[in-house]
Amino acid sequence: MTGTSSKELPDLSKVAGVVLQSKKRFLSTDGIPTPQLVIAALKTCQGAANAIQPYLSKSEIRSASALAASTASSLLSLDSNSIASNSSSTSIPSISVKDTVDTISESAYEIIAHPTVSIGPQVLDLYVNIQARLGRPETLPHVFELYASKPKPKAVEGSISYVEQNPNRADKAIEAGVAETALGAAIDAKNLDAAIGIVEACYATQAFYRQKLLRKALLPASAVSAAPFGVYALASNLSAFQNTMEPVTATKFAFAAILAYLGFTATIGMVAKTTANDHMRRVTWAPGIPLHQRWLREEERAGMDDIACAWGYREKWRHGEEGGIEWESLKEYLGLKGMMLDRVELMEGMS
Repeated sequence: MTGTSSKELPDLSKVAGVVLQSKKRFLSTDGIPTPQLVIAALKTCQGAANAIQPYLSKSEIRSASALAASTASSLLSLDSNSIASNSSSTSIPSISVKDTVDTISESAYEIIAHPTVSIGPQVLDLYVNIQARLGRPETLPHVFELYASKPKPKAVEGSISYVEQNPNRADKAIEAGVAETALGAAIDAKNLDAAIGIVEACYATQAFYRQKLLRKALLPASAVSAAPFGVYALASNLSAFQNTMEPVTATKFAFAAILAYLGFTATIGMVAKTTANDHMRRVTWAPGIPLHQRWLREEERAGMDDIACAWGYREKWRHGEEGGIEWESLKEYLGLKGMMLDRVELMEGMS
């Protein structure tokens, strides 16, 4: 197995050299780089990350005691303290692997954070993929903020000016697939700060709320707005099938009855949907949170639920026994956000 590992391991100095050369060539470009040029530079970093990832996962093996004693920051570093195979040849390159990972991660960040680079959805997706493969999610919350608010470069009379962007626009929301990849990378790296930052940047912004309203609430709202007109037309037709009262009076009664039925049924359905908690595992809403906020912020709660499940015990019967600075900080943070961790009455066997 050792022979296979060393055989698969590429020349790390060459990998780092290619990445640095690509970054240098990109940063030396005059003017505003095209999206194709940005993607090409990032794909060089992606190719390097793909080349070392198989070996990276093998050099990251740790004993259970070392994993428990590590802090969130030490879990991110690919240092030479990893548990190696019984040969000394595996422990020597692990330092070089760390340096190579640093080079690739920092180069990708320098490329995407360059003032003249416009961050589009494809560029952002590529960057998140690179950092996820490297296990380096710490820059992702900041890059998500750059995606929403980074000034857009514009060439004006031979010089470059920058146009401020509105971070609250619906098209500035992070796509669900990108957010899930980023959060998964932070959870795998056991970086609590990055995980919470990703949830904040992806699911707790005005841009996300607006996009959700446009995608999921616009059609139902339009149907509700048009319902009275349809109900009135139906009531007018129904009034022709009776002869006990004036058609106008019958239309009014039918209109009121049908509209009341639809309104009552829709209200019950909305309340049932927004108060359901069967899909919630450890993080639930605190009492008093308005129903519209529960619906708007459901993805935020689900992200925090994933974080709580990843940091806590997997055994359900041990839920509530966790402790430590990170766990207490997480509980306090959730309380500030109107959420509860391990609500007693909803825990298994406590109802």
